[in-house]
Amino acid sequence: MKFLLFCPVWALLATSTLAQQTPGVSPKATPTVVPQPASAPKEKVAAELKGGSVLRVNSTDQSYDFFRPWSKKAPVNRRGLGAVIDGGEVLVTAELVWDSNFIELEKPETGERSSAKVAVIDYETNLALLKPTDAGFMKDLQPLDTNGQVKVGDHLSVVQLEANGTPVSTDALVTSAEVGHYVLDDFSYLLFKMSCPLQYRDNSFTLPIVDDHHLISLLLRYDPRSQTIEAISTPVIQHFLKETEHESYAGFPSFGIEFAPTRDPQFRHFEKLSDAEGGIYVEDVAPNSPAARADIKTGDVLLSIGNRDIDADGDYSDPLYGRLSITHLITTLFYCGEKVPVTLLRHGERKDVSVELFHRPPQDYVIDPYVIGHAPRYLILGGLVFEELSRQYLREWGPAWEKEAPQRFVYFDRYQGDLFPEPRKIVFLSQILPNPDTIGYPSLNYMMVERVNGEPIYRLEDLAKAIEKPINGFHKIEFDLDPKVLYLDAAKVQADAALLQKTYSLPLLHRF
Repeated sequence: MKFLLFCPVWALLATSTLAQQTPGVSPKATPTVVPQPASAPKEKVAAELKGGSVLRVNSTDQSYDFFRPWSKKAPVNRRGLGAVIDGGEVLVTAELVWDSNFIELEKPETGERSSAKVAVIDYETNLALLKPTDAGFMKDLQPLDTNGQVKVGDHLSVVQLEANGTPVSTDALVTSAEVGHYVLDDFSYLLFKMSCPLQYRDNSFTLPIVDDHHLISLLLRYDPRSQTIEAISTPVIQHFLKETEHESYAGFPSFGIEFAPTRDPQFRHFEKLSDAEGGIYVEDVAPNSPAARADIKTGDVLLSIGNRDIDADGDYSDPLYGRLSITHLITTLFYCGEKVPVTLLRHGERKDVSVELFHRPPQDYVIDPYVIGHAPRYLILGGLVFEELSRQYLREWGPAWEKEAPQRFVYFDRYQGDLFPEPRKIVFLSQILPNPDTIGYPSLNYMMVERVNGEPIYRLEDLAKAIEKPINGFHKIEFDLDPKVLYLDAAKVQADAALLQKTYSLPLLHRF
């Protein structure tokens, strides 16, 4: 899907476990430190973390089944470690607790436990704050400092817990800092890569990474073959925590363009770019994005953002991490609501504009990039199951969903900004539940609904209103594919609704 981020997303497998994985490689990285050959884990007791700076976090998660949107999948149990921070809260990865039914915090030294709830969660940056339901549970615990910094070449400690609750640490060498893929498709932020011979333990779904008593990072994924860690970076954690101080969490800002490098000499000559200038070519601008509202257009060449010069590859010079993608500059160093000066070149003429940054929530897209933490929307009419297309639905086809899912829907998702410029949703027929009202209809699915009873359908609310007015006693449902039109006897559908609900154990015939 376009426009979710400022730069293209590298194809990485997103799993926050210590399962085998191959980290992605990005050309936009700081100078790297060459790690030493793999060796056995060298662990030591992390005495400085005794006293409750790290807690066990047990979570029972149960995600929704998008093929059966009225039900959930089987629950799964996840165990990780959370970092105690100021304010009596615990920082963990969002993936540990999303779609959770129950969260429990446990003090490793005493075994004392308390249930917890999610205070703030950001699925895009994979971060969450937990708060215990027992107000006295966090008393006497020692919070970790979150104001530290790290640079390439530094040595950090990855924290784990022994079965008896003793904290142990393993040395990790920071080898690079670069913008890369986190967990969700199309969302990339600054991450740290580290070399570390890490031993697997039962509570290792997520692990804090510290420098003495400073929380530096959280483990994102680990490749045991190359002994390489990819971790959520310090600037991302600090941005998240600063944003949580506000009454309403605004999230991380976006910019809303797709761009290409300007290295080709002939292209640079055509765009009247001097040899001393960098710049990136704007290939597309998302409707209603910060860039669009600032009158940035396709064909512009961006020369600087926030008074930082942009090179021909789309990088800027970061004082701490060297050359980094401007994705980090836009999404992490700036905050929602800030006005950022941008210098651009349009038809050979320089122009200065001000871009007011904001976060675009997933529901504002034609096809939601993710649906997590709440139930999918659906409506069942006479056994016809209608849903709104989302990336979460497409991901039901597994890691290779871009090849396995219906290709029309993958195409809709990838080019939604061009295909559907106006705000709307894609309402489609996902399946037909066999029942007396649909006898004679084949197994139809994956067809986009265009009209119902003569009314255009742009979201499920439109469908609900349209079925209140059948035409001559029938519901006329029009699709974009053959057989184009289906008819349902309105009176019979209404009379059989209770039987349909009982037959398929449907808690509700609609949810939106």
